[in-house]
Amino acid sequence: MKMNKAQKKPGTDLLPGTVITGKWHKTRYTIRKKLGSGAVGSVYLCEYNGNMAALKISEKSASITMEVNVLKAFQKVQGSRLGPYLLDVDDVEYRNGSIHSFYVMEYMQGELLTNFIIRHGREWIGVFLLQLLDDLEKLHDNGWVFGDFKTENLLVIPSPPRVRWIDVGGTTQIGRSVKEYTEFYDRGYWGMGSRKAEPSYDLFALVMVFLSVCYPKRFERGANPQATLLKKLDDAKLLAVYKGPLKKAALGRYQSSAQMKSDVTKILNNIRSSRSDNHTGKESLFMETGGIAAVSALFYLTSLLL
Repeated sequence: MKMNKAQKKPGTDLLPGTVITGKWHKTRYTIRKKLGSGAVGSVYLCEYNGNMAALKISEKSASITMEVNVLKAFQKVQGSRLGPYLLDVDDVEYRNGSIHSFYVMEYMQGELLTNFIIRHGREWIGVFLLQLLDDLEKLHDNGWVFGDFKTENLLVIPSPPRVRWIDVGGTTQIGRSVKEYTEFYDRGYWGMGSRKAEPSYDLFALVMVFLSVCYPKRFERGANPQATLLKKLDDAKLLAVYKGPLKKAALGRYQSSAQMKSDVTKILNNIRSSRSDNHTGKESLFMETGGIAAVSALFYLTSLLL
């Protein structure tokens, strides 16, 4: 590895301009900037052969191997785009003899889910709720839960707008204990369930993702966490149409993503039907919410075909 002169100690804290050469594949990656860091390692924007990619490096080789295996498993899920595409896996050997593992993945440019919905409107809540439930269904059917499911790990990419997952570090095999989580999205933190890796764990976090749209400043648990959470759902006007299934998910009453997706689909179908049949005083409500069904159906079906 060629190191920037300003970097005195080798490790995972890399400065822009640092060049990493893979020990086995010999591919050279030039670090452009740091994208983030976590318990396992750090992620950087890098350039290789004129292309941009994201590189994650860590001294915890076992953790890197696990994440690589998760990405490989995702790529085997037919008809789905779970997580970024894996491009390379290698080690880097420093001059002092220490070795760090890294992998290179697709660099996705997009906008955080919450920011996108705030800018473009409530119609997109239905679009992304259905798409994420479909993605989670595929993930769960293949024996995994996402675990660290949060807004920071969800990007909306354009043409057409679609949510992609950008960090698989918390992904855990069903039946085990979730190994990485963020308190606000964790049902254990709210006293509303265990940290056992099962579909209902991800569905609780999904509720918290959409609550984050309504409450950009995270709210406290209070003396009665469950009552606090349900009250926040009741007061979230943007989520009023979906309050029923969101409450059921928060309370752990769904055993699968497919069950919740079915309920959400019924709501959208009922809105469309009511809008076309009803021309009374309720028409204003349907005019407000009916667009959700139409836009959701269009973009949801489009995303499945891509």
